Amino acid sequence: MNNTTEPVLLEASTAGRRIRASLARRHRQERLFQWLGIGAVALGLGFVLLLLVSVIAKGYSGFLQTHIRLSIDLSEEMLLDGAPVTEENLRNGDYRRAVRSAMQDLFPDVSGRRDRRELQRLVSNGAEFMLRDQVLADPELVGRQIDLWLPADDDVDMFAKGRARSNPGDSVPSRLSEQQRAWIAELERSDRLDIRFNWAFFSHGDSRDPEMAGIWGAAVGSFLTLLVTLVLSFPLGVATAIYLEEFAPRNRWTDLVEVNINNLAAVPSIIFGLLGLAVFINFFGMPRSAPLVGGLVLTLMTLPTIIIASRAALRSVPPSIREAALGMGASRTQTVFHHVLPLAMPGMLTGTIIGMAQALGETAPLLMIGMVAFIVDVPRSLTDPSTTLPVQIYLWADSPERAFVERTSAAIMVLLGVLAMMNLAAVLLRRKLERRW
Repeated sequence: MNNTTEPVLLEASTAGRRIRASLARRHRQERLFQWLGIGAVALGLGFVLLLLVSVIAKGYSGFLQTHIRLSIDLSEEMLLDGAPVTEENLRNGDYRRAVRSAMQDLFPDVSGRRDRRELQRLVSNGAEFMLRDQVLADPELVGRQIDLWLPADDDVDMFAKGRARSNPGDSVPSRLSEQQRAWIAELERSDRLDIRFNWAFFSHGDSRDPEMAGIWGAAVGSFLTLLVTLVLSFPLGVATAIYLEEFAPRNRWTDLVEVNINNLAAVPSIIFGLLGLAVFINFFGMPRSAPLVGGLVLTLMTLPTIIIASRAALRSVPPSIREAALGMGASRTQTVFHHVLPLAMPGMLTGTIIGMAQALGETAPLLMIGMVAFIVDVPRSLTDPSTTLPVQIYLWADSPERAFVERTSAAIMVLLGVLAMMNLAAVLLRRKLERRW
């Protein structure tokens, strides 16, 4: 009896040890996989956080601008040189002379052509245009002496914010002379130098002077371009999805169309730019660098995304909805448009918003159709020359002026904020309107 049971017990004990060892090994592998997954997520979040911190650290000062308070003489002799006060004469007035005279009045001891030139460089070249716009908006200012805060030059702005160091050995030395730094210190002591919120960044178009450059022109161009994209891509994408999912017969032709739609979603965006350049501009003769052409190109690019998302939304509607509607006597068209489409619309809208967010961040296709041009004026129609926010960021990043670095990062912050709001709107819209079956 004992001789028979001893080998069985020994074999059972050995098998148990093997099972326990195998389970322990599986548990170690599972824990290792979990830690690898957590590490990958943490590494990705770390890189994203590092990117955001770098952008914010460089760009937050772009929302601020150094201003100089000047007492400006707006007499007729100064501006018009004795000419009558008319709108045309005010538009062509000598505002540069008024600004330079105000700077000279602050430092009357400055003499010599070189010193006077350095003194005038403390004020932005665009200050005279801001003064002109203010006088044109309120002609009653003519003949008066007013105190006005005008933007400082970009080198003064960088120095006042601490972005440019005063020591020659620093990595980012200031381009200001010792005399100019002394004048800046005197302006600070007399409360004539102040760092204020940079409203011009949100209200001006592009400029070659960093202190006068803004994103308003690019923002309007982006809005007009996305408007064309939405008006064209949403109805076309939804109609295509409805036909392929609800009405199209299952044959080789529809299979070929579906394969091509899926392949178009993976085509590099610059290919759509080349297509727009060849078809819309060269063949049809549409205006280059216009929101209309940009919207057409982005429509071609976003259509596959909207079609795929819309088909998935239609597929998510339970077949019982269709069967119940058909059983009640509804036609196939009534079933789709009265019952299926309203239930699938939240998913379609979510896919459309995501497609619009993708289109807003595109640069390469717009470069191919000429939207990389230097555009100062804000576009007023779909055919006016314009640019978009991503292209504006590309242009500023390629600028040699150091002050454009913070403008570039600030524009990136604005673009990321808009994209985040669009994605948040898609999530909230889906949660509010989606029905779970």
